[in-house]
Amino acid sequence: MGVNEFPAGGGTEPMPGEGAEGAPQSDSRIAELEARVAVLAAESEKHREEWLRAKAETENVRRRGAEDVSKAHKFGIESFAAGLLGVKDSLDMALAVDAPTVESIKSGVELTARQLEAVFEKYALKPIAPAAGDKFDPHVHQAISQVESDLPANTVAAVLQKGFTLHDRVLRPALVTVAKPVEKNAE
Repeated sequence: MGVNEFPAGGGTEPMPGEGAEGAPQSDSRIAELEARVAVLAAESEKHREEWLRAKAETENVRRRGAEDVSKAHKFGIESFAAGLLGVKDSLDMALAVDAPTVESIKSGVELTARQLEAVFEKYALKPIAPAAGDKFDPHVHQAISQVESDLPANTVAAVLQKGFTLHDRVLRPALVTVAKPVEKNAE
């Protein structure tokens, strides 16, 4: 008979080889079962401790991940902001000039624009500036109106505001007017 098998009838009948009272073999059987229960209880406790450790580690990983995401949201633009500080400094210096001339203002604005373009290039911020006659693309252009034009229909007639992409994702579409054929009046 195996460890998990019990005699039919609830174990009240003496098993073969037991005496009339059944005591000698039942005491050893009880001791065997108690030893087996102790082994299983120790194994169960070991698995429980491993589970608790794994649960705690999972919770720590989740918490650290949430902290990393929070820091990424909070400080993700830190290097971009640092790049813009030079542009800000140039603007402040331009405003501090006592007697600016048109030429000095123009050269200062050009310098500042180049600094800003360098920062944009460094961080993959690229302009969307279609030329007149380019095919209208609703993925990167936003049509403000249609105007009669000699240009082919559904092409860009004029750019009202440049758009920008950030790593090939549209950050802001270019605002454009779209050409439509010139209507001929029947006279």
